[in-house]
Amino acid sequence: MEQVIFASLVSLQTGASPSASGGNAPLDPWELILHASLAVKLVIITLTVMGLVCLFIMGAKFVRLSQAAARSRRFLATFWEGEENGWSTERLETIYARLRSFDGSPLAAVFKAGYVELARVMGAGGQSDDLDSVERALQRSATVELTTMEMMLPFLATTGATAPFIGLFGTVWGIMDSFLNIGAQASASLDVVAPGIAEALIATAIGLVAAIPAVMAYNFFVRRIRVLESELETFSKDYLNIVRRHFLR
Repeated sequence: MEQVIFASLVSLQTGASPSASGGNAPLDPWELILHASLAVKLVIITLTVMGLVCLFIMGAKFVRLSQAAARSRRFLATFWEGEENGWSTERLETIYARLRSFDGSPLAAVFKAGYVELARVMGAGGQSDDLDSVERALQRSATVELTTMEMMLPFLATTGATAPFIGLFGTVWGIMDSFLNIGAQASASLDVVAPGIAEALIATAIGLVAAIPAVMAYNFFVRRIRVLESELETFSKDYLNIVRRHFLR
């Protein structure tokens, strides 16, 4: 009797040991990608390329908008410097001559367009009616600057909107492939189902990894551009007031 009880305890301990020693299998995304089906791999490659392009756009836009903001602040300081001494053609010419030091500033580009148009109008004996042509020049330049700053941002929005669904497509395809394998092996045990489903779900995970930073960056850059747009509108109005009061009366 004692031998039977002892044998039973040994068998219980032996059966419990694999569960205790094995534990959870470590999560290795690279292994999941390598063992995924061809369709899932193509989806992952597509999402990876989209993510890398988004990273490039984020870096380029951050540098560009930071430079634009910093140089625009410097330009405004130069533009309004000595305002108490009044406005004259010589003062505008001085600011125009220093524009090279403000390359990359949208405000400086708008001022340049307005100055060139004002010089043309005054050279032709401009009147107050010619103020509209100066205003149009300012608006055209502001539109060009805003369009330039917004370049490539639609790709971030597209990635943020489509990457999760592209990843979901890869997941659905991988799960279908897993079910076909279940049918072929005539077994629905976890050992058969789990690896295929895990390999399929990695596509959705990568889609989210690509989409979330893209959406956050898009919102951040759009906000920065809207601030610069407001500054352009304010500067254009101020410049038109100066032209109206001191040059085209």
